[in-house]
Order: sequence, then structure tokens, then C-alpha cells
Amino acid sequence: MSAVLQLAGVTRIHGAGETEVHALRAVSFAARPGELVAIMGPSGSGKSTLLTLAGGLDQPTSGSVSVEGVDLATLGNKGRARMRRTSIGYVFQDFNLIPALTAAENVSLPAELHGTRPRAARRAALQALEEVGIADLADRFPDHMSGGQQQRVAIARAIAGERRLILADEPTGALDTETGEEILRLLRARCDAGAAGVLVTHEARHAAWADRVVFLRDGVVVDESGSDPAETLLDSGAR
Repeated sequence: MSAVLQLAGVTRIHGAGETEVHALRAVSFAARPGELVAIMGPSGSGKSTLLTLAGGLDQPTSGSVSVEGVDLATLGNKGRARMRRTSIGYVFQDFNLIPALTAAENVSLPAELHGTRPRAARRAALQALEEVGIADLADRFPDHMSGGQQQRVAIARAIAGERRLILADEPTGALDTETGEEILRLLRARCDAGAAGVLVTHEARHAAWADRVVFLRDGVVVDESGSDPAETLLDSGAR
């Protein structure tokens, strides 16, 4: 089965000379339709860098990142932005909601920017907000929501429409345990329905929802396993 996301020999270097930092070193992996992949590793291991590259928000120093067979480097900024509006859903750690827009408007904005009629875009937004359990907050502004509610809006934005790839950077960080489990169940269901998902997490119980665990340390893949994530951590020597 063709991969939705393919990283091939991806290296990302920040800075130069004495300030040079290798965020990723020759990383290769794929996420296929129906698969949820968990990315684990200590702070500074390159997890978030991998996600920003997968979402076309940054470009590799070397290697390639492809989504549905298209090398993101060949698209240009406008092409990558178009893909994020249509094919890639991204849940950011800091939500990235627009304060001047309501929850429904934040969720519907990518579709409207792509040319979807406002009424149809709002309909899809309301459906996504219903899925994450906050349809009643559709017309509320982010400043009038709790952190957990804002996180749900961010997740609704990422799953609205027909997203083929969902990227989630610690998507349960602002949520209580029960709500976090609901969100992971939702991500799992989206992947079971045919999307590919990549979940960055530091918690083994969250990674347990994934089909496969990729463990990073110092920008290098040190383990890749479909086994219990707790075993992956131990086998990798991370404690």
C-alpha cells in the first residue's frame, strides 16, 4: 500500500558553524493509510521538527518529504499551503487559533480559503466540533474558552473535511485524562477510516493507541516497533 507520508533520509540542520544543531539526522519512515504512528523520545530529540517537516511548515536540509507521492519541496510555499488546507490536518502544541474568529470560523477557515462556499465550510466545521464534543461552543471566541476547549477546536480544525494525513503534536496536553482518551479514540477512528496519522507524544499510554512506535534520540531513529511502547522505551535504554 502506498504511503501517505514518506520521509527519505531527512536531515535538518539549524544554524551554522559553532551554533549548528542537527535536529534530525537521516531519518526515514512512512505512514500508510489506516495507520497511526506514534513518535516518542526525550525533549530535544527532534519530534516536533519531524512534524513541522511532515506538514510542510519547514524544509529539510537534505532528503525528501512526500505526501501522497508529492515531494513537498517541489510545491513552493503556495502549493504547500494549499496541501495543508486540503490534505494535511495539523494539531499544534500551542493551538494556533485566531483570536478574532469564533470556534466555527477557526475550523472552517482552511476550507473557505480553498474556495469552499461559506455555508458548506461551516457545516463541515460544525460536524467536526460535534465530533470533539464542543458543538455548543461553535460561536464562542478562543479567549472565552478554557485551554482544553481551545485544544478541541484545534483538533476539530485538523480533522474537518477529507484529511488524508493528520499530524498531532501532543494533542492531549491541555486535556484531562478522560477527554484525552476521547481525542485519541477519535484520531484512532480517523485512521481506521483510511487516513494516516502521526502522533507526537511522551506518554506510553497514548502511544499504545498507535500501530507503530518510532523512537527518536538526538535526531536519530533508535527504534521502530509495533510492540508495547513501554517495552520500546526500555529496549531503547530511555528511563
